[in-house]
Amino acid sequence: MSDNPWTDRIVGERMAVDQEFSTQIEASQFSNQQWSLIMTATEFEIEHSDDPDRARIVANTDKLDGVIPELDNVQAGMGAMAGGRADEGSSSSSGGVFDSIMGALGVGGDSGPSEADQRKAAERLTQEYAAQLQSHLESKGKWETIRQQVADSQ
Repeated sequence: MSDNPWTDRIVGERMAVDQEFSTQIEASQFSNQQWSLIMTATEFEIEHSDDPDRARIVANTDKLDGVIPELDNVQAGMGAMAGGRADEGSSSSSGGVFDSIMGALGVGGDSGPSEADQRKAAERLTQEYAAQLQSHLESKGKWETIRQQVADSQ
């Protein structure tokens, strides 16, 4: 259970949004495994819950700093398990476990985006997810009930 009882009430809705959001993840710089790690460090909150016109779901990404360094490790591990580089589409490398290890160490080739760039991309994507979650709840007629529950609990 989370610290936010309202999020526990929308688990099924979150699963539906996860399915819908998969195309945004595929189009992003993150793998599914990296996205899962990002989501474990993200908490969703309702801002201005007492004002129906201003209330919105936001992603609290304060804990992202703890997982951002691990994103490259996840990606490197995926590449090593597959016997090739994790960053698909790189035709300049022969691939293999050695290249995956070298890439994870930041030696040779493209070391990928900086941690600051990864954090910005993760924040942007989690906010997009929050907006899509709210839109989904609105379309299902559940937003007002959830918003009111949060407002009443504060």
